[in-house]
Amino acid sequence: MAHKYLIGIDNGTSGAKCIAVDETGKVAASATVEYPLYTPRPGWAEQKPEDWWNAVAEGLNKIVKCVPRDAIAGVSFSGQMHGLVALDEANQVIRPAILWCDQRTQKQCDWITEKAGGAQGLLEYTNNAMLTGYTGGKLLWLREEEPDNFAKMRRFICPKDYIRFQLTGELATDVSDASGTGFFNTRERRWSDSLIELAGLPRSIFPDVLESCERAGRVTREAAQATGLPEGLPVYAGGGDAVIQTTGAGLIEPGILGVVIGTAGNVSMGLKGYADNPGGKLQMFCNNAPDLWHAFGCTLTAGGAYRWYRDTLCEMDCAVARHLGINAYDAMGAQAERSRPGSNGVVFLPYLTGERCPYPDPNARGAFYGLSLSTSRGDMNRAVMEGVTYSLRQVGDLMRTLATPEKIYVSGGGSTSKLWRQIVADVFRLPVYTMSAASEGGAYGAVLVAGVGAGVWKDLREAAGVLRVETSTEPNPANYAAYEDSFGIYARLYGALKPVFDFGAELGY
Repeated sequence: MAHKYLIGIDNGTSGAKCIAVDETGKVAASATVEYPLYTPRPGWAEQKPEDWWNAVAEGLNKIVKCVPRDAIAGVSFSGQMHGLVALDEANQVIRPAILWCDQRTQKQCDWITEKAGGAQGLLEYTNNAMLTGYTGGKLLWLREEEPDNFAKMRRFICPKDYIRFQLTGELATDVSDASGTGFFNTRERRWSDSLIELAGLPRSIFPDVLESCERAGRVTREAAQATGLPEGLPVYAGGGDAVIQTTGAGLIEPGILGVVIGTAGNVSMGLKGYADNPGGKLQMFCNNAPDLWHAFGCTLTAGGAYRWYRDTLCEMDCAVARHLGINAYDAMGAQAERSRPGSNGVVFLPYLTGERCPYPDPNARGAFYGLSLSTSRGDMNRAVMEGVTYSLRQVGDLMRTLATPEKIYVSGGGSTSKLWRQIVADVFRLPVYTMSAASEGGAYGAVLVAGVGAGVWKDLREAAGVLRVETSTEPNPANYAAYEDSFGIYARLYGALKPVFDFGAELGY
């Protein structure tokens, strides 16, 4: 009996990944195409939606050639959340998309929070704070700072929704991505019309909202010609990457922490029902099935910090790796292993683009603490890994107020490092597992959503049954004391440096 195949598309920050997976869960083809990130000012981050579409079309053309076209049952999406794609009356992009890691909207976020009656008042509308990365602040910024562009806007969508629009000609978003706009009532899974009215925004610019597994159109003739996908192929709504990549890792039930070490980092947990947001510090989103919710906390720079470190300070390592024909990250990891837990006193703050959780602070900046004449390259390599993990642990500590975690499923690029998995296990004091699709990230979650929508699996719980454990890492109690000491320093550094961060922001740094 011939296999059915499902296509998953992940519209990420560094590139687009397209995969084809059969109903047994086996990845039959994968392609990644990168695109640029633009930073016109410090703290700003933008991309051109046409770059996304060109990359997706290229990736799809590559993978579709590897599977029988008539066996493809459906396609769905993962994508970077919170981005603002503003469209005019002809559904043309008005300006470059403002991304999730952009920090220009603090003034607007403060305004809507005050307008809603303070932080607690805002939680009553959406169960979430209005964070600088959210789409809502970007809408208010556009109205204030680019009124001509705001006047042209007839609809906005999130990044992955632009790819779906290019495939189907239909405009919509899904409940998980909508949850990250700051204007979505996550309890009732619909737009918060009362908050939209309070903000003075036109209700008409907000797109229709679908559940993740709902059909959202079919591939048009033009899109089929551009991508190689079959014309008329069912297309399903998909989800925001912070949510759907944990679905793709099998994170469906409470008790499992999902730790993602991608460009950004996050810690999440599936919830069987709606739950209030403790102090507004976490993000409480709708999950990829109608009866599921999702608790989530994001650190803005995780694997992105390690990539920055590689590109900025490890030129020699990269050159040696190229000469030896090995991955630069493998060379860096080998050096890091020569250090010891706690990195010989070196501590790294990964706030390279500000921070979101547990410190919603666009002024926060990265730093190395504890450098001395005895500091080695290996100490610094390891300190970056550990600093990112400490940031994730702070989010995990907040998650423990909702449920007691028993284990961790780790995914994202950082999860491919054996050393980094051990650091996570030791810092969290929990066993760490990678699942069979961990390296595919949100694209695999998109596949599971497409499969449920297409009837290949009856629900996400059954779909997750195709996953299997690939690696397991037990925490090492011998490392606990060193990490508690190092984490103790890390936890104090933000408060100590906060006045410096704010002073630097006043100076324009």
